[in-house]
Amino acid sequence: MTDVENIPVRDRKRYLWVLSTIAPASALLPALLVHFTGFEPFWWIGPVFVLILIPLLDVAIGHDSGNLSEEDYEELSNDRYYRWCTYLFLPIQFAGLVLAGYLWSGAELRFVDKLGLALTLGIVSGIGINTAHELGHRAEHLERRLAKIALAQSGYGHFYVEHNRGHHVRVATPEDPASARFGESLWEFLPRSIFGGLRSALSLERERLSRKGKRWFSWHNNLLQAWSLSAVLFGGMILAYGFVIIPFLALQAVIGIGLLETVNYLEHYGLLRARRPDGRYARCSARDSWNSDRLVTNVLLFHLQRHSDHHANPGRRYQTLRSPEKAPQLPYGYATMLVLAIVPPLWRAVMDHRVLAHYDGDITLVNTKPRD
Repeated sequence: MTDVENIPVRDRKRYLWVLSTIAPASALLPALLVHFTGFEPFWWIGPVFVLILIPLLDVAIGHDSGNLSEEDYEELSNDRYYRWCTYLFLPIQFAGLVLAGYLWSGAELRFVDKLGLALTLGIVSGIGINTAHELGHRAEHLERRLAKIALAQSGYGHFYVEHNRGHHVRVATPEDPASARFGESLWEFLPRSIFGGLRSALSLERERLSRKGKRWFSWHNNLLQAWSLSAVLFGGMILAYGFVIIPFLALQAVIGIGLLETVNYLEHYGLLRARRPDGRYARCSARDSWNSDRLVTNVLLFHLQRHSDHHANPGRRYQTLRSPEKAPQLPYGYATMLVLAIVPPLWRAVMDHRVLAHYDGDITLVNTKPRD
């Protein structure tokens, strides 16, 4: 007789998760590819990878169908293999940055090649924020520390505070700077989310420290911890390679932040949580985040596209996230939606009718821009 309890959980994507290292490795690949082929456009591999190749692969390979059973949840959550997939991202990420610093400081590359390399590093920086997102949700101290380290390259350390204690509390409400409103273009959303998120993080951390009787200028301040890591990283890079790399470091950080905030834009566009009888917002459900089941992007981004289940159950590790039936579905993967978001009329042509259909045409249920 077979002992059912000893049958291992079968995750069909188990060995695909290692492919998530392709993203940080894209910072290491240009130098190798150009060296062996002499084809200099390889310095721009990051933008080509995200804006062209991934959308094509998402369409060609198709959907990531099927959910794991609830019975498998505990075993899969405790399988440390999945944690090492996220840990592995970090050394590859920073190896790419160190190599880029060496190339930026040299005279061998043309300015246009250095620019392409900076944009490629910016893509890695943005995806690094996503890795920090996965690590920062965990209770283990090691993973939380690694989250702050992953954020160092982008200089976006306050995301560690704002995302968990701000965005997850206010998501899909007008009070959340990271939830895009119906009719709001990406270019209107970006400054509102960037500066609104920073203000929120400052307020949240000030309140937390005050509650614990701690001073603002202390090692207990999560914001100062995260920003200090960026200062050490950037300062070390400048000492090693000279002031010439400062513009490239700044550009890659801006690109990384822009990529993260663009993903924020498409994740909750127009969605609004229901109100309870007492006037408060209902608990976040699967209906309050846009979902996508494109396999390629799901693997590269640690199931970030299963965003509906993530917000409904933020304690779930990436490998256990499901695709809920009630979740509103994006028509394409995140990579394709990023391209659409850059062009507001195109975005609205694709998304506005889907938002209204989600609420059966009732505009009063939509998260709209406030009237002046």
